[in-house]
Amino acid sequence: MDLSEQLKKLFPDHIESESAQPEKSSTPLSFYVHQRPELHCVYEKRKGKPTTVIKNYQGVASDFKALSSALKAKFNVGGGVSDESIIIQGDYRDAIMSYLKECGFTVKRVGG
Repeated sequence: MDLSEQLKKLFPDHIESESAQPEKSSTPLSFYVHQRPELHCVYEKRKGKPTTVIKNYQGVASDFKALSSALKAKFNVGGGVSDESIIIQGDYRDAIMSYLKECGFTVKRVGG
């Protein structure tokens, strides 16, 4: 028995409105995707910890930070923006590359 069924038993006269339910968007966020050189997805170890670094983004700084935030939220990891590259904690190369391809970027795996 899920929550909505329990609520219907508690409040049988309540009519559920369509606007009350949040819409889930399965489409990726829109960013500036006209990339002449493809994005490079690099695996590095920094201070002994695995990190994934995305380099070569050509676009506005606000889109760059939004892309960084979207990646961190999508994979529930930490990271940041440094020296015109996005640093994601952990080895998420395959997942990040597939997500970026869904967004419309061309991505190249660099290194091992």
